[in-house]
Amino acid sequence: MKKVLFMLFLFIGIATQAQDKKTTEKSQIVETACGECQFGMKGNGCNLAVRIDGKAYFVDGTTIDEHGDAHAKDGFCNAIRKAEVTGKVENNRFKATSFTLVKQK
Repeated sequence: MKKVLFMLFLFIGIATQAQDKKTTEKSQIVETACGECQFGMKGNGCNLAVRIDGKAYFVDGTTIDEHGDAHAKDGFCNAIRKAEVTGKVENNRFKATSFTLVKQK
């Protein structure tokens, strides 16, 4: 009986931790631009980046080219934009599960 209860509590503990990890991904508004051109990051060419709490991260899950011409007047290489994103920082990169540009005024 003790083994059954132990296994039950272990299962509940693991399930609770799995739920907690999912809740760490919250929607937030961030600055976004070309990491090299606008945020001064080192890289090989133009790559999408976000700035969260003053720190810039390259983005996985979407690319700079999926959001228009990066070299246009309002493109990521020439302007810092705002985006609503969901994801988390892992291994010093932002793993995006959603990425939507905020319309400019």
